[in-house]
Amino acid sequence: MRFELFIAARYLRAKRRQAVVGVITVISVIGVAAGVASLIIALAITNGMRRDLQERLVGSTAHVDLMRVAADGIRDWRPLLERLRRVPHVTAAAPGLYGQVLISHGARSGGGLVKGVIPADERTVGDLLQSVVEGSANALEPVDSVHPTLRGETAKDGPPGPSSSGKGEADGAARAVPPIVIGKDLAETIGARVGDAVLVTSPQGELTPLGLVPRYQRFQVAGIFKSGFYQYDSSYTFVRLKDAQRLFSEPDLISVISFKVDDLYRADTIGREIEAEAGKGFQTTNWMEQNRELFRALKLEQVVTFIVLALIVCVAALNILIALTMMVMEKTRDIAVLMSFGVRQEQVRRIFLLQGLLISVIGTVLGLIVGYGLSWVGGHYRFIHLDAAVYSIDYLPFAPKVWDAVIVAAVSLGVSLIATLYPSGSAARVLPAEALRYE
Repeated sequence: MRFELFIAARYLRAKRRQAVVGVITVISVIGVAAGVASLIIALAITNGMRRDLQERLVGSTAHVDLMRVAADGIRDWRPLLERLRRVPHVTAAAPGLYGQVLISHGARSGGGLVKGVIPADERTVGDLLQSVVEGSANALEPVDSVHPTLRGETAKDGPPGPSSSGKGEADGAARAVPPIVIGKDLAETIGARVGDAVLVTSPQGELTPLGLVPRYQRFQVAGIFKSGFYQYDSSYTFVRLKDAQRLFSEPDLISVISFKVDDLYRADTIGREIEAEAGKGFQTTNWMEQNRELFRALKLEQVVTFIVLALIVCVAALNILIALTMMVMEKTRDIAVLMSFGVRQEQVRRIFLLQGLLISVIGTVLGLIVGYGLSWVGGHYRFIHLDAAVYSIDYLPFAPKVWDAVIVAAVSLGVSLIATLYPSGSAARVLPAEALRYE
């Protein structure tokens, strides 16, 4: 062990003639530990919020959406869909038809966003249909496999005979209530459960002599999904594409083609390639553009939180400065004796620099242990619940990173080292003759 480090450690362990010096030293260690632990926990929370929001956003929705510039929908979309599936870096594509509706169940109602989908394709670009917690999304089968009359076709069971059973089956199919899958929060808002019938009203109505009459259709709740993301759980609903086209009076029309890509962080570049392949009159948006403000706010919150909580470390550093200054005053005679034995001023300065650094290292290590320990417990057990309507997710996530420990430790040690400069300089300026004159 180096001479300076040995003396510094010995001074920390030695009994104090002035008890207040030892108390301030302990407070300094606790202060550094509290500041470091607070920083680690705060950064783990902001990282967790960013990670969970990004995972749920990216997992629940597509990476890239293609729409018409003129909001008149995409017609003759099948050949376009097949062509765009062959664009490099595109891994999946699915058509969809969106529309704002009012969903009612008895006397209760709520606004929602209906998306008409082909289930097999939709599952390749989003996970919402795979997060059904009640009922099943399997009811969203292709229309032609359930009742062909929903396509405006007639049953092809042969020519009608004397019996009316063929006609009765066709009428029963026409009268069949189509299925719908809704979000859990929306289901709670309107009081609907699996098996209940809900009334879906579209503002895109029909013009009659009495004015514009909204279109409406009864659906049966086949499943309730829960993504954990309030934006989706409180408004999203899924129906079959043909049912949505009939509800909105838009036969064989879609409003968007959604894509999954192999590199979500290049979604903007791949989106431009999709746009170029689609041709004039189309535009794309991606998950980064749609949520830019959200992630920018989270980043700003992380920076502000770091700056505010770093003040705790600064306060602890002031305690280190006070403790070392008082220790220099207490050890003036010892310093004079050491210097009379030939110890150089640089060595005396390093003794107190190392002493302050030891206080900081002990506090930093304790803070890292406490911070990462609490972050692991919070992330593993998820015992802190949030209001999903306010925070978009229903629990407080923790995601501690190793790189955060490096940054926090560097800040803690750096601030503490700066705090030791003055007392260590004062110790090096002690004059042995003056300090020992009256001894």
